[in-house]
Amino acid sequence: MSASAIIFYCISTFILLTGILSVTTRKIFRSSIWLLFSLVGIAGLYFWMDMNFIAAVQIIVYVGGIVVLIIFSIFLTQKAGEQMPKAITGRKVFSILSVLAGLAFIYRVISLNEFHPNTTTVVNANVSEIGTQMLSTTEHGFVLPFEAISMLLLAAMIGCIVIAIKSKPE
Repeated sequence: MSASAIIFYCISTFILLTGILSVTTRKIFRSSIWLLFSLVGIAGLYFWMDMNFIAAVQIIVYVGGIVVLIIFSIFLTQKAGEQMPKAITGRKVFSILSVLAGLAFIYRVISLNEFHPNTTTVVNANVSEIGTQMLSTTEHGFVLPFEAISMLLLAAMIGCIVIAIKSKPE
Protein backbone atom coordinates (compact mmCIF):
# COMPACT_ATOMS: atom_id res chain seq x y z
CA MET A 1 0.00 0.00 0.00
CA SER A 2 1.37 3.42 -0.93
CA ALA A 3 1.78 6.39 1.39
CA SER A 4 -0.93 8.21 -0.52
CA ALA A 5 -3.44 5.46 0.20
CA ILE A 6 -2.46 5.40 3.88
CA ILE A 7 -3.02 9.16 4.15
CA PHE A 8 -6.39 8.80 2.42
CA TYR A 9 -7.50 6.04 4.78
CA CYS A 10 -6.34 8.00 7.84
CA ILE A 11 -8.26 11.12 6.78
CA SER A 12 -11.33 9.06 5.86
CA THR A 13 -11.27 7.23 9.18
CA PHE A 14 -11.02 10.55 11.02
CA ILE A 15 -14.01 11.93 9.08
CA LEU A 16 -16.10 8.81 9.71
CA LEU A 17 -15.27 8.59 13.42
CA THR A 18 -15.98 12.26 14.11
CA GLY A 19 -19.19 12.06 12.06
CA ILE A 20 -20.37 9.05 14.04
CA LEU A 21 -19.46 10.78 17.31
CA SER A 22 -21.35 13.87 16.16
CA VAL A 23 -24.51 11.86 15.68
CA THR A 24 -24.25 9.54 18.68
CA THR A 25 -23.15 11.83 21.51
CA ARG A 26 -25.89 13.02 23.85
CA LYS A 27 -24.36 16.41 24.73
CA ILE A 28 -25.45 18.97 22.14
CA PHE A 29 -22.34 21.13 22.44
CA ARG A 30 -20.05 18.12 22.04
CA SER A 31 -22.08 17.08 19.02
CA SER A 32 -21.44 20.44 17.35
CA ILE A 33 -17.71 20.21 18.13
CA TRP A 34 -17.52 16.72 16.58
CA LEU A 35 -19.32 18.14 13.52
CA LEU A 36 -16.69 20.87 13.37
CA PHE A 37 -13.91 18.25 13.41
CA SER A 38 -15.68 16.23 10.73
CA LEU A 39 -15.93 19.25 8.43
CA VAL A 40 -12.28 20.13 9.05
CA GLY A 41 -11.43 16.54 8.08
CA ILE A 42 -13.33 16.98 4.83
CA ALA A 43 -11.35 20.15 4.17
CA GLY A 44 -8.20 18.13 4.87
CA LEU A 45 -9.31 15.63 2.26
CA TYR A 46 -9.71 18.47 -0.24
CA PHE A 47 -6.23 19.75 0.63
CA TRP A 48 -4.87 16.21 0.15
CA MET A 49 -6.47 16.11 -3.33
CA ASP A 50 -4.76 19.47 -4.06
CA MET A 51 -8.07 21.30 -4.37
CA ASN A 52 -7.00 24.26 -2.27
CA PHE A 53 -9.82 26.60 -3.26
CA ILE A 54 -12.55 24.08 -2.44
CA ALA A 55 -10.83 23.33 0.88
CA ALA A 56 -10.71 27.03 1.71
CA VAL A 57 -14.39 27.40 0.84
CA GLN A 58 -15.16 24.37 3.02
CA ILE A 59 -13.40 25.96 5.96
CA ILE A 60 -14.83 29.44 5.43
CA VAL A 61 -18.44 28.51 4.67
CA TYR A 62 -19.06 25.41 6.75
CA VAL A 63 -16.53 25.53 9.58
CA GLY A 64 -16.36 29.30 9.84
CA GLY A 65 -19.99 30.02 9.07
CA ILE A 66 -22.46 27.23 9.70
CA VAL A 67 -20.80 25.51 12.67
CA VAL A 68 -20.00 28.80 14.41
CA LEU A 69 -23.64 29.84 14.01
CA ILE A 70 -24.76 26.51 15.44
CA ILE A 71 -22.44 26.93 18.43
CA PHE A 72 -23.64 30.50 19.02
CA SER A 73 -27.26 29.38 18.89
CA ILE A 74 -26.51 26.64 21.43
CA PHE A 75 -24.97 29.19 23.78
CA LEU A 76 -27.76 31.71 23.21
CA THR A 77 -30.41 29.17 24.16
CA GLN A 78 -28.40 28.24 27.26
CA LYS A 79 -28.69 24.54 26.53
CA ALA A 80 -24.98 23.85 26.10
CA GLY A 81 -24.70 21.49 29.07
CA GLU A 82 -27.99 19.66 28.68
CA GLN A 83 -28.29 16.19 27.30
CA MET A 84 -30.41 15.40 24.29
CA PRO A 85 -33.30 13.05 24.87
CA LYS A 86 -32.72 9.33 24.45
CA ALA A 87 -33.87 7.86 21.18
CA ILE A 88 -36.69 5.36 21.16
CA THR A 89 -35.42 1.78 20.86
CA GLY A 90 -37.58 1.04 17.81
CA ARG A 91 -36.14 4.04 16.04
CA LYS A 92 -32.60 2.88 16.77
CA VAL A 93 -33.28 -0.53 15.27
CA PHE A 94 -34.91 1.03 12.20
CA SER A 95 -32.02 3.48 11.84
CA ILE A 96 -29.41 0.73 12.04
CA LEU A 97 -31.28 -1.41 9.53
CA SER A 98 -31.64 1.57 7.19
CA VAL A 99 -27.92 2.31 7.36
CA LEU A 100 -27.04 -1.33 6.71
CA ALA A 101 -29.45 -1.48 3.77
CA GLY A 102 -27.94 1.72 2.37
CA LEU A 103 -24.42 0.35 2.71
CA ALA A 104 -25.45 -2.90 1.03
CA PHE A 105 -27.01 -0.93 -1.82
CA ILE A 106 -23.89 1.22 -2.26
CA TYR A 107 -21.66 -1.88 -2.21
CA ARG A 108 -23.88 -3.54 -4.82
CA VAL A 109 -23.80 -0.51 -7.14
CA ILE A 110 -20.02 -0.16 -6.82
CA SER A 111 -19.37 -3.87 -7.37
CA LEU A 112 -21.48 -3.95 -10.56
CA ASN A 113 -19.58 -1.09 -12.21
CA GLU A 114 -16.16 -1.15 -13.75
CA PHE A 115 -14.06 1.88 -13.01
CA HIS A 116 -11.46 2.85 -15.58
CA PRO A 117 -8.62 5.31 -14.95
CA ASN A 118 -9.17 8.80 -16.25
CA THR A 119 -7.14 9.48 -19.38
CA THR A 120 -8.13 13.12 -19.88
CA THR A 121 -5.91 16.02 -18.97
CA VAL A 122 -6.02 17.54 -15.52
CA VAL A 123 -8.04 20.74 -15.16
CA ASN A 124 -6.02 23.80 -14.20
CA ALA A 125 -7.62 24.87 -10.91
CA ASN A 126 -6.14 28.34 -10.62
CA VAL A 127 -7.92 30.47 -7.99
CA SER A 128 -8.25 33.51 -10.29
CA GLU A 129 -9.79 31.33 -13.02
CA ILE A 130 -12.21 29.81 -10.50
CA GLY A 131 -13.22 33.28 -9.31
CA THR A 132 -13.78 34.50 -12.86
CA GLN A 133 -15.80 31.38 -13.68
CA MET A 134 -17.91 31.71 -10.50
CA LEU A 135 -18.96 35.26 -11.29
CA SER A 136 -19.45 34.65 -14.99
CA THR A 137 -22.93 34.83 -16.50
CA THR A 138 -21.95 32.85 -19.61
CA GLU A 139 -23.07 29.31 -20.38
CA HIS A 140 -20.52 27.74 -18.02
CA GLY A 141 -20.76 30.42 -15.32
CA PHE A 142 -21.60 29.69 -11.72
CA VAL A 143 -23.48 32.78 -10.57
CA LEU A 144 -26.56 30.76 -9.58
CA PRO A 145 -24.71 28.26 -7.31
CA PHE A 146 -22.74 31.17 -5.84
CA GLU A 147 -26.02 32.89 -4.96
CA ALA A 148 -27.42 29.60 -3.63
CA ILE A 149 -24.52 29.41 -1.16
CA SER A 150 -25.31 32.92 0.03
CA MET A 151 -28.97 31.90 0.47
CA LEU A 152 -27.79 28.86 2.48
CA LEU A 153 -25.84 31.14 4.81
CA LEU A 154 -28.85 33.45 5.14
CA ALA A 155 -31.10 30.49 5.98
CA ALA A 156 -28.58 29.30 8.58
CA MET A 157 -28.50 32.75 10.19
CA ILE A 158 -32.30 32.94 10.28
CA GLY A 159 -32.44 29.43 11.76
CA CYS A 160 -29.97 30.41 14.45
CA ILE A 161 -32.01 33.50 15.28
CA VAL A 162 -35.18 31.42 15.57
CA ILE A 163 -33.40 28.93 17.81
CA ALA A 164 -31.95 31.72 19.93
CA ILE A 165 -35.35 33.28 20.68
CA LYS A 166 -36.06 32.39 24.26
CA SER A 167 -39.47 30.93 25.00
CA LYS A 168 -41.35 32.04 28.07
CA PRO A 169 -41.00 29.65 31.02
CA GLU A 170 -44.20 27.94 32.00
